[in-house]
Amino acid sequence: MVTLIRDADIVIAWDPSAQSHVYMANADVAFDAGTLTFVGRNYEGPADETIHARGLMVMPGLVNIHCHPSSEPMNKGLIDEIGSPGFYNSSLYEYLPIFRADSDAIPNCVRVALSELLLSGVTTLADLSMAHPGWLDLLAAAGMRVCVAPMFRSARWYTKNGHLVEYAWDPAAGETAMAEALALIDRAEQHPCGRLFGMVVPAQVDTCTPELLRDSFAEAQARGLAWQIHAAQSVSEFHEITRRHGYTPVGWLDHLGLLSERSIIGHGIFLDDHPSTPWHTRSDLQRLAETGTTVAHCPTVFARRGITLNDLGRYHRAGVNVGIGTDTYPHNMLDELRLAAYLARTRASDPRTLNSTDLFQAATIGGARALGRDDIGRLAAGCRADLVLVDLTHPMMRPTHDPVRSLIYAAGDRAVRAVLVDGQKVVENGRVLTMDYAAAAAALHEAQARVKAKVPQLDWDHRTAEQIAPLTFREA
Repeated sequence: MVTLIRDADIVIAWDPSAQSHVYMANADVAFDAGTLTFVGRNYEGPADETIHARGLMVMPGLVNIHCHPSSEPMNKGLIDEIGSPGFYNSSLYEYLPIFRADSDAIPNCVRVALSELLLSGVTTLADLSMAHPGWLDLLAAAGMRVCVAPMFRSARWYTKNGHLVEYAWDPAAGETAMAEALALIDRAEQHPCGRLFGMVVPAQVDTCTPELLRDSFAEAQARGLAWQIHAAQSVSEFHEITRRHGYTPVGWLDHLGLLSERSIIGHGIFLDDHPSTPWHTRSDLQRLAETGTTVAHCPTVFARRGITLNDLGRYHRAGVNVGIGTDTYPHNMLDELRLAAYLARTRASDPRTLNSTDLFQAATIGGARALGRDDIGRLAAGCRADLVLVDLTHPMMRPTHDPVRSLIYAAGDRAVRAVLVDGQKVVENGRVLTMDYAAAAAALHEAQARVKAKVPQLDWDHRTAEQIAPLTFREA
């Protein structure tokens, strides 16, 4: 069944000689059985179905390498403006353990997050979640391509006073959880939908023993999988690792031999030369570049706390591979790209530090490289038919001197006309076809009330949700 997208105004095609995307005007895209068979001009082969694409841009689906869909949508309105002063404004240790979706809410969290991602042009997602019932079938039904990344760890963190992180260690439980995660990855890769694959994810650099880190990395290497860990994500974590080991978080991972072309550092903000964490070395950025390690950059979740990478353009120029993630709500990849650009330029005090070429590469081939895939994130014969159709006639896309810039800096997801994964349409005219986005969001509205009711029991100071996150205006 050959489908032809005929005479698109613009196709963002892949140029293998330059190893870069290129604009191709008045071009065609053909695919069969989920695989691209032609990207170019003047297609003359057979076509069972033709999509006339005048006024459209065809671009590769975006690749999101770091996301927590089973929990983050629940937090809307609760954590937008809070950060723990005693933890350098991170929200990880005081608030993450108390604002958690219950088992009934998790499927709707996933549906909301995946719907928002699809609407913003994401076709491949790395889902870093704790395993939950029905996870694989839920992902398959959504129609996305998903890297299943069940997290495991040797300890959980907690606080008794709002300024000291404590760790409840259980190394044996961590090893058991890793074995369960690997078994789940095996099941994902055998799923009949054919769109699920795996990644090995020890959760955080400070909650895993050296043995668990090494063992998990060895398993990832043996299976040919990517390996990801949260590291250099808070000042508290930076100080904890330097206290324990005398290395920065990146330095510690390098010391253990865990940085490689298949390694992904979730966030990678607090390096040894970050203004908030000066250290006696200045080698972390170089370590990342020389080992081929990827940084998963998720600007929104940190910008809420007044925290940002220093800066994304500097990482790129150093030769670090960067992918983009939407760690938190809203799960809008195009909004995330816009914020990534603005924060980089603000941090560097330089509008030239990062351009839209580097930004789009990070959201496509940078993410694909991190996940070990050369068949996504680009439009070329032999790649998967993961496509986004953008309406170039949308008022917010005009004038269209440069369509990618217009998409990122102006129109955003409002100009996304359709999304296809493996050649199957999953979004059309601003509506997700595989999930009931509105019903899932309505269910979360009810579930958040249940979460808020339990907050005083979980909070170290027994505060209510309203005390932790006061409303914008008092109730009259």
